[in-house]
Amino acid sequence: MIKSNPSVYDARMEKRSETRRQPLGHSKQADFAKIMDQKVENLAAQGSGGRSRMNDKTLSSVLNIDLVKNKTAEEIKEIWKQYFSMKDTVFAIIPGEVFDLMWDRAQACPSFLYAVPRREGYEFFVGQWSGLQLHFTSLINIQTTRDAAPSQLVLYHYRELQEEKGIVLMTAEMDSRFLNVLEAQSLANQVQLFYATHRPETYKLVEMFNHSPDAFKHMMIISELEQSGLGRQLRLGHE
Repeated sequence: MIKSNPSVYDARMEKRSETRRQPLGHSKQADFAKIMDQKVENLAAQGSGGRSRMNDKTLSSVLNIDLVKNKTAEEIKEIWKQYFSMKDTVFAIIPGEVFDLMWDRAQACPSFLYAVPRREGYEFFVGQWSGLQLHFTSLINIQTTRDAAPSQLVLYHYRELQEEKGIVLMTAEMDSRFLNVLEAQSLANQVQLFYATHRPETYKLVEMFNHSPDAFKHMMIISELEQSGLGRQLRLGHE
């Protein structure tokens, strides 16, 4: 399982009740697909042009690999946790085999819809893989600014230690004006829920979103979150 920091910011995002009522589908789905295609191209351009502050960083820019190369995977996990537990961010240590499954599926299904529970209802975010980065943007931003919608959360995955130590390290960059740490953590947990699941019915939602969008309904995501317990956990965190 992904182990992460559950600390919380006080900031909260404005409720978007109208957006929550809008399904992704049918008459607007083709336009939405075009917007996402353009956003993929923009993310790829950012990867080569370096607009994100961490685009060009490797694990060695975050962690002194020479100092940990003789340490066990468990020791490296503790170092990673101790370092990032002092920061207001999301981080994880992902087992290599779990990330392999997520990565393989991300190649076939690079985007997906996620839902962040609020005190009332849900806020929808689109997650889009661009290399080893996973960018999240609220659906309302995509609908209003189209392909220019900025990323509000980026998950960075580092595979440098995967072959030798069997772990993939993850950290994040987030815009605290739109998401607090608990909400960003919910999105990171949902990536594992949908991309690393061994439950065919759960991953089928990812395939449907990418390959059969007209059949996809946003309530399917909410139902899955409620069944998994993630929705209830975050709402309790807001109380």
